[in-house]
Amino acid sequence: MARWGLLALVLATPTLAEETPDATALERLVVQDCGSCHGLTLKGGLGPDIRPETLEFYDPELLLEVILDGIPDTPMPPWRPLLTEAEAAWIVDFLLTGEAR
Repeated sequence: MARWGLLALVLATPTLAEETPDATALERLVVQDCGSCHGLTLKGGLGPDIRPETLEFYDPELLLEVILDGIPDTPMPPWRPLLTEAEAAWIVDFLLTGEAR
């Protein structure tokens, strides 16, 4: 019976995928960390312009893949070790809309 209680506890615990991303922390990450290469106004620098009007034609799934896995042989690092897929999806939405949600 104790085994079932532990299973119920594990199943009732939210997973990382179910957690709501911390919008304030992620917006700060975009401005500071992404901005260190893409420019503090995101208009470009070492990395390209990543404002909504520049990214509007990109597939969100491609942007998600670039954020999580980086671009080999370029300065774009993979963020998968530091971000969950939900957090990366939030960043994609933020980059495409310019708004925190």
